[in-house]
This record gives sequence, C-alpha cells and structure tokens, in this order.
Amino acid sequence: MLPAYIMSTARTMRRSKAFNLANLLTYGRLVAVPAVVGLLFWPEDHWSRWFALAVFALAAITDYFDGYIARTFAQQSALGRMLDPIADKLLVAACLLMLVSDKTIHGWHIWAALVILCREILVSGLREFLAELKVGVPVSRVAKWKTTFQLLSLGFLIAGPAGDTVLPGNTMIGLALLWVSAILTLYTGWDYLRTGIHHLMDEG
Repeated sequence: MLPAYIMSTARTMRRSKAFNLANLLTYGRLVAVPAVVGLLFWPEDHWSRWFALAVFALAAITDYFDGYIARTFAQQSALGRMLDPIADKLLVAACLLMLVSDKTIHGWHIWAALVILCREILVSGLREFLAELKVGVPVSRVAKWKTTFQLLSLGFLIAGPAGDTVLPGNTMIGLALLWVSAILTLYTGWDYLRTGIHHLMDEG
C-alpha cells in the first residue's frame, strides 16, 4: 500500500487538474446551456433574446479558449477531453431545439437542424466504438469550420426577431448559415462513418 503522503499528493494533483482554468471554462459552457434555454422561453421578449445571445457568445468564445489554454499551459486532462465535446453538443442541441420550438427555425429549415442533431448522435456513437478499438480520429480543418458556422448561425438565430430590428434580414442570414453548417456537418459525419466502417470490417 502506498504511503499516506503519496496518496494525498495524488489526490491534490487530481483536484488541481479538475479545477484548472481550461476545465473551469468548460464547466462555464455547461452552465450556459440551461441559462440560454431559460432565456429562450420568452422568445417574444427582445431583451430576453439579447441576453440569451450574450450568454451564448461567451460560451462560444470559451470553446476556443479552453482548448488553447489547455495546450499552451499544459492543462490537458482526461476530464477536459471528455467534457469539452459534451459541452459543445449540449449547447448546440439545446439551442436548436428551442429555436425550432419558437419557430425561428421553421419549414424546410428544420431539416438542416435535424441533419446537425443526427450527425452529433452518430459521431458520439462512432467515437465510443473507435475509442474501444483505441483508434483516434483527429479533428479536421473542415470540422473546425463546421463548428464555426454552427455557432455563427445559432448566434444570428438566437437574436432572431430582435436582431432583425437592428440588422434587416438577420434571421435569414442565420438560416442560410445553418444550411452551410448542415452541409459541412454531412461531410465531416461521412469522414467519421467511413473510418468506423473501415475498422468494423477489419474487426469482422
């Protein structure tokens, strides 16, 4: 059995990793999800939409900075690697559902939202499968562009009618960007699916 001081030091190191700056930013993004959802329960209130946009924008900014800080200051951890994609997917999925609910995303545009949601579920399953095989799938440049367009489109759509009073056509810009992100989503999803099928055939 390890000496008590070694075990105590190990526990302290684990706690310090759990509460480093990179992980705190990720936790903040998780907290932002119910905050944005709560504010979007009043879609007709323009101030509520602006506050929702402010919270969403801060959360989106942390999506870049938590990874940058983790790499630059050696704050990478297993907890951070697990929570980071979860926080991203929860934020995107929750916003899409609320925007469909209040009819900001409507008609044929719902198909773009469905493509994005289904891709996220597919990729989560494939990542779990590939992780069991100890196969890593690096994030491509296209996937980064996909995330950028997703966040931009959601920003315009969260502002919605409130944004239209400041920037005419704001909602239509958001819907157009949503389709761009849906197309990029299909492309990157196919990359994951192709990799998964390749390793599945090898296993079979």
